[in-house]
Amino acid sequence: MTINDFIKKRPHLVWYTDNYDNLSPDSVVEAVLNYGNWDDVQKLIKILGINTTAKIFQKNSTQKRCNYRQRPKRYFTLYFKKYAS
Repeated sequence: MTINDFIKKRPHLVWYTDNYDNLSPDSVVEAVLNYGNWDDVQKLIKILGINTTAKIFQKNSTQKRCNYRQRPKRYFTLYFKKYAS
């Protein structure tokens, strides 16, 4: 399963578009970590790998303009610090 197939099955996470094939991995990771449930997060990590998911999250969550909500940002900062290398 690719990242685009994954997000096509969860259109409620990316309600702002219907062009799922052109979504970047950064957009998919952001949508899943912000709005997905725990099962969605685990499936995303299984597809991308925990280190890749953590890299994408860390790159985007430390920018000046950040789209991550405060609670998921704090949680996944700690989660990836513990479980990703």
